[in-house]
Amino acid sequence: MASRLAARLLLRRRSTAVVSFVQSYRHARHFSTQLLEGVPRFSKPTCGRYLLPNASPYQIWSRSFASENGDLVEAVVPHMGESVTDGTLANFLKKPGDRVEADEVIAQIETDKVTIDVSSPEAGVIEKFTASEGDTVTPGTIIATISKSAAPSEAHAAPSKETSQKETPPPPPPEKPKVEEKTPKVESVKKQASKLASPSEPQLPPKERERRVSMPRLRKRIANRLKDSQNTFALLTTFNEVDMTNLMKLRSDYKDEFVKKHGVKLGLMSCFVKAAVSALQNQPIVNAVIDGDDIIYRDYIDISVAVGTSKGLVVPVIRDTEGMNFADIEKGINGLAKKATEGALSIDEMAGGTFTISNGGVYGSLISTPIINPPQSAILGMHSIVQRPVVVNGDILARPMMYLALTYDHRLIDGREAVLFLRRIKDVVEDPRRLLLDI
Repeated sequence: MASRLAARLLLRRRSTAVVSFVQSYRHARHFSTQLLEGVPRFSKPTCGRYLLPNASPYQIWSRSFASENGDLVEAVVPHMGESVTDGTLANFLKKPGDRVEADEVIAQIETDKVTIDVSSPEAGVIEKFTASEGDTVTPGTIIATISKSAAPSEAHAAPSKETSQKETPPPPPPEKPKVEEKTPKVESVKKQASKLASPSEPQLPPKERERRVSMPRLRKRIANRLKDSQNTFALLTTFNEVDMTNLMKLRSDYKDEFVKKHGVKLGLMSCFVKAAVSALQNQPIVNAVIDGDDIIYRDYIDISVAVGTSKGLVVPVIRDTEGMNFADIEKGINGLAKKATEGALSIDEMAGGTFTISNGGVYGSLISTPIINPPQSAILGMHSIVQRPVVVNGDILARPMMYLALTYDHRLIDGREAVLFLRRIKDVVEDPRRLLLDI
């Protein structure tokens, strides 16, 4: 009898231990889930792993807990590049209730340099958006929740007026104003009036046929950089003119053979890039830049080409141009220009650059004074080609002429170097054989 009682007591103790273990395991699992819910998801889980930013030495391992049945996934802001930390949620391309496919773009983020797409990680239906247009977002910010099994429905997109009226509680009855509340109201009105009249934030009076919109982030960045350039550099512009007769004849004579061999058209920009490379090699100070109390000389030549888009000016970079031929340059320009118009340029494709070429002639500009693109020290401005009378060997002839403008940082570059630089470009463009003979 004593042995049977001892066995029963031992069995009860083991059962109690098992129950305690299960309860503690449930508590631990619930606690770990709460911890993980506070962790920003910076990428789609791969094999159950959530990755934190590169700066964090930790990695958290867990299965997806977006929903109990694993049906919900989240679309997050992707990595924007090393030099970009945040962006502005510009617009949604979809609405709640819409069906989306895997990797389909559902929103766009505007940064200081490029527009970044936010894609759906899985095929499904958008349940809701967790951010609003105009919000400042960082990599890993959750933009939308997507159900993999739900059917498309218009109920998510625009709730009916009847539903909204039913859900909206009736407004409380107005209270009778009290005497003691008059003084705070007057003070509040005075504060608001003083704020509107503040000289630091002028508010224009509203007018008919006007509308106010927020400035895009890219335009803000362009405005700040241009103003910083004016405030930092000692800007000075020198001009010259170039006779385009020989270059245009060269292009006309070999354009068909050039396309047949290289698969790209021979344009004018490649010759100006080659001329700029030759001028930068002759005047390396133009390829340098001031950094504090030092001068940084660059032994490489990366040419930035200004491209105008519907969203603003972008300046992609053609790298190591000193080792390129005409065909390589034309292919590089065409590829970057296509990406710029499609909004597909990456941060790396616009970073750096030692010298910029801007062609305002494509818009009909006859002459201008371009502004330096920091942290460079000079910029070349091309303009439209116009037939003008010029004196050639004592005769007055009509020639295709272009004005050239070189804006440079006079703190670093003297007028002599700037004039010789622009003169070298003029000589090479007027007689491209100089590039072949290196004279």
